Amino acid sequence: MMIQELRRYAARQQAVEIIYLKKDGEASRRTIRLVHIDENKGSLKAYCYRRKAYRVFVLDNILAIAPVSGHFAG
Repeated sequence: MMIQELRRYAARQQAVEIIYLKKDGEASRRTIRLVHIDENKGSLKAYCYRRKAYRVFVLDNILAIAPVSGHFAG
């Protein structure tokens, strides 16, 4: 499962790229910086670089995840 990977990136404050399934069923590519993972709610809070705002993402809708080289928060 991706949750261990997500936790690792969150701990490092590393930006990651995700492929996210939107409510309308369309896949969207986002670059985010993880802020908080809430496994009980099945969601995570992250800063979305595309939207330039904090967003909540549903864990089950994250189709793929990859580190973004050279993108560190700070």
